[in-house]
Amino acid sequence: MTHARKPLRATAAAAVSATVLAGAALGLAPAAQAAAPPPPPRAAAQSAASSVRFVDIPGDGGVTLAANVVTPRGADGSQRLPLVVLPTSWALPQAEYLAQAQKLADSGYVVLSYNVRGFWQSGGEIETAGPPDVADASKVIDWALANTPADPGRIGMAGVSYGAGISLLASGFDKRIKAVAALSGWADLVGSIYSGRTQHAQAAALLSGSGELLGRPSAELRQIFQDFLGSDLTKEQEIVEWGRKRSAATYLDRINANGTAVMLANAWGDSIFPPNTYADFYEKLTGPKRLEFRPGDHATGELTGLLGLPNDTWDDARCWLDRYVKGERNGIDQERPVQLKSRTGGGYEGYPSWSAVPSGERRIDLGETRQIAANADSGANAGTVLLTGALDQFLKIPPLVSVPLLSRERAAVWQTGRYDAAQRIRGTVSLHTTVTSDKSSGTAVAYLYDVDALGVGKLITNAPVTFHDRTPGTPFAVDLDLFSTAYDVPAGHRLALVVDTVDPLYIEHNPDGAHLTFSSPKTDPSYLSLPVRD
Repeated sequence: MTHARKPLRATAAAAVSATVLAGAALGLAPAAQAAAPPPPPRAAAQSAASSVRFVDIPGDGGVTLAANVVTPRGADGSQRLPLVVLPTSWALPQAEYLAQAQKLADSGYVVLSYNVRGFWQSGGEIETAGPPDVADASKVIDWALANTPADPGRIGMAGVSYGAGISLLASGFDKRIKAVAALSGWADLVGSIYSGRTQHAQAAALLSGSGELLGRPSAELRQIFQDFLGSDLTKEQEIVEWGRKRSAATYLDRINANGTAVMLANAWGDSIFPPNTYADFYEKLTGPKRLEFRPGDHATGELTGLLGLPNDTWDDARCWLDRYVKGERNGIDQERPVQLKSRTGGGYEGYPSWSAVPSGERRIDLGETRQIAANADSGANAGTVLLTGALDQFLKIPPLVSVPLLSRERAAVWQTGRYDAAQRIRGTVSLHTTVTSDKSSGTAVAYLYDVDALGVGKLITNAPVTFHDRTPGTPFAVDLDLFSTAYDVPAGHRLALVVDTVDPLYIEHNPDGAHLTFSSPKTDPSYLSLPVRD
């Protein structure tokens, strides 16, 4: 383990500042708009079909949680009704889910949405889905059973982002939760923002900045962010353990033992919680389960639903709850449980499992040695948190680069020939190579591009990898899974693998003057493994 490294480079610090601004403009602002109480006449305390009341609920340790309860009109306590609990997203008020809560109540649910501790009117400090947040979920269920006509045998939880993570964690600790719909959340917090042993700087900065602006971070959380963004590697194991405690993957056995019906939905381009950890977690679940991936960035797949507009993700979430909380035979359990939408267009594709998504593998030989200088951006990059995936979702504009113009001194580039037929990439692209560095630490970022006849590359996927404590000049093998995706490469195009050392999304650990060499020994050839659907 190395000592704490130097402070963030000026370019990285600027990227972090831009991240907070982008989050405010593109993520938090639209979501807050969605979360605000609707204008008159819908701002009244009740609709034609349901009533809304705002309440305070005692959470764990005496913390008061601000909440709202939406009850079907005419519910007089003479019969028990199914209950859905909705924890709020990071930094958003408890009115976030009012549009969806009214739809759920109109179909017969008691719906309780509460502001998680540390934000807005709720008390306490931000625990980042720690044990107090999990205990709060059970306290909220206790309150609902005592103060609403909720049925103790029919309880579900759902949420977006932070609310998804808390719901998934709570299902491992409270057997009363029959079903969960976790939308744009995480299963492995470490794997989400520290994948490849690389800090996802913009994602962490967005969470830290919005937490400071709209919440009350605990001293522990402030220290974690300081150590994480400051690259204090002496605290690495402590940070990893903190993250594991807040990851549903850590409690997989408990969730499976409870038999919880789990629906997971996310976007291919989620720049805060990439899809890989959901896919890995899904495969290990043994109860009823469903996995959905669509184009977009963090929570953009659910946003129109929060505004009360038609939304596939929320429609499926309600069907999931109807099936496993209400017990309705609505057919969702008869569909293929893995539902994907390609980023390049087309309808939903159904598969029996995540492992069945690719029907084959194509290996691309990376036989030629490449050497690059570190600490300089080649021009290849993965974009900006929240913005990039949204542009890809709505305008089909991913990050672009001119592959012929990339500096070969700063980027290692391998290209295939032109394909005669379309290549339907489905799943997780993986890279195996041998790296030699003249320094003990370093970072590399791999990008896969769809390259047209003019040499313009559209980003398909990417991922970073960092190493420490290596012997300079000694080769070592690297295996890197890029972020999972579904993308169709048109006939006549080629693929390009680009590897450089700097990307605004990530913190890099390349000492000044470092060089990286990528080789392909005869005894251990380098290759790119491409999962495809024939």
